[in-house]
Amino acid sequence: MTLLRYLTLLALATWLGSLIFFPLVAQTSFSVLPSTHLAGLVVRSSLLKLHWIAFLSGTIFLASSLLYNRVAHGSLRLFNLSAMLVVIMLALTAISQFRIIPRMDAIRSGTQEISQLAPDDPIRREFDTLHAWSTRLEETVLVLGLIALYSTVRRISVPRS
Repeated sequence: MTLLRYLTLLALATWLGSLIFFPLVAQTSFSVLPSTHLAGLVVRSSLLKLHWIAFLSGTIFLASSLLYNRVAHGSLRLFNLSAMLVVIMLALTAISQFRIIPRMDAIRSGTQEISQLAPDDPIRREFDTLHAWSTRLEETVLVLGLIALYSTVRRISVPRS
């Protein structure tokens, strides 16, 4: 059971750590690279990798958490708070990965550098709106993940004698 608790917490900690580190990568990219276009490409690539870390971590979390419940409590307890939050986190990550990022990519490929467009340009406004949604989704996933971590630690803590 110690291994299952470890895997559950490691998966969630890896995902949350990646989410916390990602804004630092983004900020550094935009402050160090010679153009916002190059920085955007680095951030996009990093975000895609972050999402695959999320999918793997979420799957490991759910599998080890449900198996832990089965061993410790005799049932899977599918609807515990942390499992439900992780499912929501995975859904939000999938929306970002498979809906928002491809739309942003299509805009990028069909125009010049986004930062060179006027702020009131419809293409720029659409890109900025998608970027705002992407940011909101990542922030929501982080908050839900912190709640899931707290809930998980409470649920699987070893009782003290």
